[in-house]
Amino acid sequence: MIAYDGAAYAGWQVQPNQRTVQSELEAVLRRLAGAPVKLHGSGRTDQGVHATGQVAHCDLPFRLPAASLARALNALLPAAIRILRVQPVGAAFHARRSAARKEYRYCIWNGDVIPPFLRLYRTHVRMPLDVRAMRQAAALLVGRHDFAAFTANPNREVESTRRHVMKLTVSRKGPEIIIRAQSDGFLYKMVRSLAGFLIRVGAGAVPPEEALRILHSKIRTARVPTAPPQGLFLWRVWYV
Repeated sequence: MIAYDGAAYAGWQVQPNQRTVQSELEAVLRRLAGAPVKLHGSGRTDQGVHATGQVAHCDLPFRLPAASLARALNALLPAAIRILRVQPVGAAFHARRSAARKEYRYCIWNGDVIPPFLRLYRTHVRMPLDVRAMRQAAALLVGRHDFAAFTANPNREVESTRRHVMKLTVSRKGPEIIIRAQSDGFLYKMVRSLAGFLIRVGAGAVPPEEALRILHSKIRTARVPTAPPQGLFLWRVWYV
């Protein structure tokens, strides 16, 4: 299990001439293995997105106790990336394809002034947000639906835009609002799109019942903006 602060990285996935979380991990694995090591993550996160529970797997050409490997990796990794747990898995395991469910959390600071030390980890929304309306809209989006209207074009073929959203909740404690989304899989920028829509509902720009009309239209419009990345965390991944 991997946690990282994504503020300084161009996302998870390796990209040419870019500093990414995957490239940092693979560079350290290569030092330990003495040869290139390919790391497979449970999913990609965008630039500026964080993780508390990313999962990845790889094949290593050596044997080392799990705790010792975790210590060796953390000794070489930048402070913004930490290995929380290492465990051996069978040959059939795949970090992405074996995942049964994922949870993302989107964190909003809803107040006039955001504490400066939270600016990279919360999206700042100054206008008051109606959490009750946000909850009403979120409840309409739970279930098995075609979420084409809540995804961005990934510039690649997608087999299906149908997903099962098992949980979509909105909670508030003081100025902090947390959107929790659990699904069997998420489309490209889907969580940020859901968050952007719910923020618009909370601001009174879109009524909660519009959620179903947008969902059934299967068409992405300006009613579904993509929320900023810094409030998003890949929270947890479950496996069968």
